[in-house]
Amino acid sequence: MAFNTPWFIRARLKTRQLMLLIAIDEEGNIHRAAEALNMSQPAASKLLKDLEDMMGVPLFERLPRGMRPTWYGETMIRHARMALSNLTEAGAEIEALKAGYFGSVSVGAITGPAMTLLPAAMAQVIEAHPRLRVSLLVESSDVLLERLAQNRIDILVARLFERHDKTHLHYESLAEEGVSAIVRPQHPMLKNKKKPTLRELAAAGWIVPPAGSVLRHRFELMFQEAGLDVPNRLIESAAVVFLTKMLQQCDYLAVVPTDVARYYAEHGMVTILPIELSCTMDAFGIITRTDWLLSPAAKIMLRALKDAAAPVYGVQFDEPHDHDA
Repeated sequence: MAFNTPWFIRARLKTRQLMLLIAIDEEGNIHRAAEALNMSQPAASKLLKDLEDMMGVPLFERLPRGMRPTWYGETMIRHARMALSNLTEAGAEIEALKAGYFGSVSVGAITGPAMTLLPAAMAQVIEAHPRLRVSLLVESSDVLLERLAQNRIDILVARLFERHDKTHLHYESLAEEGVSAIVRPQHPMLKNKKKPTLRELAAAGWIVPPAGSVLRHRFELMFQEAGLDVPNRLIESAAVVFLTKMLQQCDYLAVVPTDVARYYAEHGMVTILPIELSCTMDAFGIITRTDWLLSPAAKIMLRALKDAAAPVYGVQFDEPHDHDA
């Protein structure tokens, strides 16, 4: 069978051409792009022209005050970012191996599983591979998905909403996330043996997530659907460390994922208010990219996350396939 030479070999594609595409997209014109890459503008223009001639399509629209990618250009820029990121990762992995490390993996997680699933999974990884470097970012699902798209994170434990582009994402559900109200252990509401009513909660002061977050929206909706005014004595913060310290100073309540509430309650820092809140969160799961090959280190972490999910969430995963083996 005849071997078809890939187009990028026929085109003698250069990494500087890929870098130029990205620079033009970021800078908006070829002059600033050339400066960013420390090359002359004529040289940059020739690199771009050679690539466009080879592909037979215009990659940028030439505008009076700059350049804008065409649909062809958008496609090439996206793949250029992926190709260069792959090469960067390859270099980082080689350097880590040369330094005696087994490799590196970056994981992103929302707060709940960061406190329940990740410690168990990471303990398993470092016990079996003590020289494997692991980094963890705890953030909102939106931020984590953006980092995943930028190839800055290998694996996520987060949520996927309808608004998210799932084209190149692989999602495996772990659990639904409950929400609890927490207070300081000596809070006046705990002295009353009766469960507080939603009307009483509406009159209380609260520490809540920032406006625009999913939990904040559902927290407010819980009161509105009951025909009550939304609490108006609010402190906005997503910082759990601040939240637990602040509760010790006042009689405010805080709304947090139940896993977070249980963790701090077990350490005696807060008490979970005995009331079931209806503002529950969507399920979360393990998210990886289908258009990105996981490194050996990332595959080890992915397997550890799935192993740890069994005792934590009661989820059993099948034997690993090519994607996560």
